[in-house]
Amino acid sequence: MTVSPLLRPTLWAAAMLTSQLHAATFADDVAFLKQHTPVVVLQDSAGQAQVAVVPAWQGRVMTSTGGGGSGASHGWINRDLIIAGKVQPHINVFGGEDRFWLGPEGGQFSIFFAPGAKFDLEHWQTPAAIDTDPYAIVSQTADRVVFRRDLALTNYSGTRFQVEATREVRLVTPAAALASRRLTVPAGLRTVAFESVNTIRNTGRDPWRKDSGLLSIWILGMFNASPAATVVVPYRAGPEATLGPVVNDSYFGKVPADRLVVKDGVVYFRADSNYRSKIGFSPRRAESWLGSYDATGKTLTLVQFTRPADARDYVNSMWELQKEPFAGDVINSYNDGPPQPGAAQMGKFFELESSSPALALAPGASATHTHTTIHFQGNEADLDALSRAALGVSLKQITSAFRTN
Repeated sequence: MTVSPLLRPTLWAAAMLTSQLHAATFADDVAFLKQHTPVVVLQDSAGQAQVAVVPAWQGRVMTSTGGGGSGASHGWINRDLIIAGKVQPHINVFGGEDRFWLGPEGGQFSIFFAPGAKFDLEHWQTPAAIDTDPYAIVSQTADRVVFRRDLALTNYSGTRFQVEATREVRLVTPAAALASRRLTVPAGLRTVAFESVNTIRNTGRDPWRKDSGLLSIWILGMFNASPAATVVVPYRAGPEATLGPVVNDSYFGKVPADRLVVKDGVVYFRADSNYRSKIGFSPRRAESWLGSYDATGKTLTLVQFTRPADARDYVNSMWELQKEPFAGDVINSYNDGPPQPGAAQMGKFFELESSSPALALAPGASATHTHTTIHFQGNEADLDALSRAALGVSLKQITSAFRTN
């Protein structure tokens, strides 16, 4: 979640977003959602791996489980906002562990600010096309569903984009999802893996050019926070002189040392939703995966995404007129918290995010960004082996990352 450093508490209070730590089962969450909106539930042949998708909110994956209806529900759901049933100003944070957005958010090519508007909360508005508009189902099977919608967007510089967005959400096996990385999934773990395949096509008459602004595909996953949850981001090591800073923590001011640790090729970031903060990783530093571990729920989450090897331009979402509008981040992670001491916050969640490169598309051309989420629960020894193979660190290294800071 990227929100201006100028954000005032009125946004959070007006939105009625005060959800507490959530411990409902998957069946509980699906039943709740169905009281308010149609839900598509995807499942594997055994009925254990399940995913709940809401067409009304851009084909958003709201939550998933590897344990059937009685299993843990992994996605954060903003029950307060959904119960209220009213469209809020600026943004409607329904929740969900895979939502479709487009960037950039800030700068001279922003699609969240009208031409000439001030970069402040009063003028910030999430486009309805990626906030409240429903997406139509064009096909559906037991384990996948495809959505489509035509979008019209205008950026801060006055460039108009005609876009066809197609979004497929599908269950996959963890083994298949991890095959390209040659990782083995230990037997006996409760698992669920799904991916969103997100394609945008330029349906206008003009090419998208850097001098008038480009779009990017931006996928954000919102997960239940915990005092024992930590985001883990491996990065490409090397000198700052050639690769730049390891991590960008300037979104809401520098992240304190007791919440952000850089050590031995890995960044650890607290995911307790007690301190509003955000980090990002540039193309020179980012790998194509990240993850988190919640020691309370014994849940290891891995996120991976497609990334062109030669991509260097990523849209910049900072709320300012930018000197480098294509020097943005590939990976982001957000931890919610009060915007000011004593103020209400959006909810008890953290985010794992990925972005496509900036997309210079000719008329009729398209680009696709695939974002995969995998959850594992079970024996800590098995989770430890998987964490070492996937993230390069043990569970002990993750859970002790902040003890000396």
